[in-house]
Amino acid sequence: MTRRSPTQASGAAAEERALAYLVERGLRPVARNVASRLGEIDLVMRDGDALVFVEVRSRSRSDFGGAAASVGPAKQRRLRREAQRYLNANFGDRWPACRFDVCAFEGATIDWIRDAF
Repeated sequence: MTRRSPTQASGAAAEERALAYLVERGLRPVARNVASRLGEIDLVMRDGDALVFVEVRSRSRSDFGGAAASVGPAKQRRLRREAQRYLNANFGDRWPACRFDVCAFEGATIDWIRDAF
């Protein structure tokens, strides 16, 4: 069993909550923690015919703009690069429609931002 830091355990719990939340709203899970040297995508889901790349962020406090604000331009670039790698590996040159969502937790409250960027 791998030991996790409190931050890693909190992040994993937030991913579980986000997954359950999105499944309740009709999305279907495809993959979790898709990673390469380019970056990591927390959740890959299906919403109808669209593939949804989900970034999960959790903050116990809203200092510095909160969880959603922490997905800045550099993080968005890493997510886009990893999504392109995933799409090329799994779909070749025939990509499905896709979007990037953010599930931001501020304490117990979730904010699902569809088409975040």
